[in-house]
Amino acid sequence: MDLTLVIIAGLVLIALFVLFSVIPVGLWISAWAAGVRVPLITLIAMRLRRVPPARIIYPLIKATKAGLEVPLEKLEAHYLAGGNVDRVVDALIAAQKAGIDLSFDRAAAIDLAGRDVLEAVQVSVNPKVIETPRIAAVAKDGIQLIAVARITVRANIDRLVGGAGEETIIARVGEGIVTTIGSAASHKDVLENPDLISKVVLDKGLDAGTAFEILSVDIADVDVGKNIGAQLQIDQAEADKKIAQAQAEKRRAMAVAAEQEMRAKVEEMRAKLVEAQAQVPLALAEALKAGRLGVMDYYQMKNIEADTDMRESISRAAKEGEEE
Repeated sequence: MDLTLVIIAGLVLIALFVLFSVIPVGLWISAWAAGVRVPLITLIAMRLRRVPPARIIYPLIKATKAGLEVPLEKLEAHYLAGGNVDRVVDALIAAQKAGIDLSFDRAAAIDLAGRDVLEAVQVSVNPKVIETPRIAAVAKDGIQLIAVARITVRANIDRLVGGAGEETIIARVGEGIVTTIGSAASHKDVLENPDLISKVVLDKGLDAGTAFEILSVDIADVDVGKNIGAQLQIDQAEADKKIAQAQAEKRRAMAVAAEQEMRAKVEEMRAKLVEAQAQVPLALAEALKAGRLGVMDYYQMKNIEADTDMRESISRAAKEGEEE
């Protein structure tokens, strides 16, 4: 008799264990206690669909307590699609408290798009500040300015799906800063009125197509950098100097080549002259032998040459005396 009772008690315990492990009775009781009427068969069906009932029921309880009507089927479908059900419900509750019109379908779409829907609602209520990196630009007078801006943005719920993120905002504001500084006649104008940058950037409507709305652009810091204009002039002067040196070297090489060519021609002429002079005695001997030149004519020619050499010597000595 005692053995029979033990067996029965064991079977009862096993049955209860199977019941509570397969059928989430505790979760069902918690839901009913919170005013969420979920049939027990629905919880069993979730287990069969491999959906953890707690992941759906607890967010549903929060939504119900907050006064939101969220269909159980949509919560389960969002979980099966890979979404964060708890995060979506928290976002819906935050949006309701802040008076923001946000439906479950849009919140689920934002979540499935990879964005933090709860953070988006929080940023929509409490704008956040994005600080740009140090952005360098050069004014027309050649002075470089380095600026840092703080951008106050508010999330735009309607553009969260498909809208550009913070990187685009920072890039567009950076482009506006560079444009504003670059169009300034003097860097002093920007230093005296840094709000010029803010006005230009805000007037450009840089938040178009993004997931944010730009509320303000404040210039946090402006530093003076290098004198880019002077450096460019120095570089240009150095380049011009190198070009002039190269051209001078080219002209010198051409002059050297021309001089060498002239020397070659002179040497060639001298060689021809020596060759011609070597032919003179032969020609004189031939003329004397043939009777075309007399002896007196020959001596007269020698006298003329001697007289010419003497005159050249006297003239050379006179010039040297004058120079001394």
